[in-house]
Amino acid sequence: MPSPSSDRPLSNEADFAECRALMKGGSKSFFAASLLLPNSVCKPATALYAFCRLADDAVDGEGGGLAALDGLRDRLDKIYAGTPAPIAADREFAQVVAFYGIPKELPAALIEGFEWDGLGRRYEDLSGVTAYGARVAGTVGAMMTMLMGVRSPDALARACDLGIAMQFTNIARDVGEDARNGRIYLPLSWMREEGIDPDAWLKDPKFDKALGRVIKRLLKEADALYDRSEAGIAALHPACRGAIHAARFLYAEIGHKVRRQGYDSVTSRAVVPLYHKLWLMTTRLALSDFIPTRRLVAPPLDEAKFLVDAVATVPDWPEQSRGKIRPPIRWWSFTDRVIWVLDLFEQLERRDQLRHRS
Repeated sequence: MPSPSSDRPLSNEADFAECRALMKGGSKSFFAASLLLPNSVCKPATALYAFCRLADDAVDGEGGGLAALDGLRDRLDKIYAGTPAPIAADREFAQVVAFYGIPKELPAALIEGFEWDGLGRRYEDLSGVTAYGARVAGTVGAMMTMLMGVRSPDALARACDLGIAMQFTNIARDVGEDARNGRIYLPLSWMREEGIDPDAWLKDPKFDKALGRVIKRLLKEADALYDRSEAGIAALHPACRGAIHAARFLYAEIGHKVRRQGYDSVTSRAVVPLYHKLWLMTTRLALSDFIPTRRLVAPPLDEAKFLVDAVATVPDWPEQSRGKIRPPIRWWSFTDRVIWVLDLFEQLERRDQLRHRS
């Protein structure tokens, strides 16, 4: 179990550049939101994302699958031993876990979630889907919260809520795409309640109103968790709230798009246009300045409690390092932030256009 270090993690410029390239080539929403974080948080978040991305690619890529899991666990062991493999993301992530005291249980649970994917695991009820979401997304939410210098159990529980809500949204959006890859992530009991035999449906995945009701039900659960997560966002340093607030609403909008399509995520995949993402980013950045501080008195979800408990066992930061882990207050005016986001989305739009032409 690592103890938080008083020494600032030393980032190698070449390694960090490679991690940043992985993020830019991956999730545009995560990339855009992360750049709104203070640099002291954005840099370790980039290392975290790069490690998660390479781990996911190792399992999903050609020649990966379950055979790649032993290699991933070996890489994680080396990271926590302070002797990372000669991979940029591993070297950067090793610096991050040492400085912030991230318990090994968190990235290990993430890898376990990838294993469940590799096994083609299905989930009988919502609790099973939630347990999966806690591993592949709640873990990231908990680690991000630690990078922002917050470790209270309440805030961590809400971060897990947010990650799981995002995963529910992903599942609702990707029903058709997952089915064509031979996977079902919807609760099987919910499908049967609607008269849908999961195995028969998987052989010929089509949308109908019964399936729409299952998807609607999952999005309703996601919305409840998004609402719960607001208290956690309010507990963050003001310099961090805008990015997380924006990410929360960007993901929730995917669910709203599925609703506007009549819950049909089989025939087509819901995509939020860049101009609408821009509108969401700017409005949420403005509103994040006025998020009221509030506390949601609610325990973590049973399926995510082990993540919160793992962080609770880590000793507090040394007294001399406490000031170092707090994000510096770099307060942009609303106009500055809007101009910055406009420029960012213009670049993203241009990159999309070039990719589609090639």
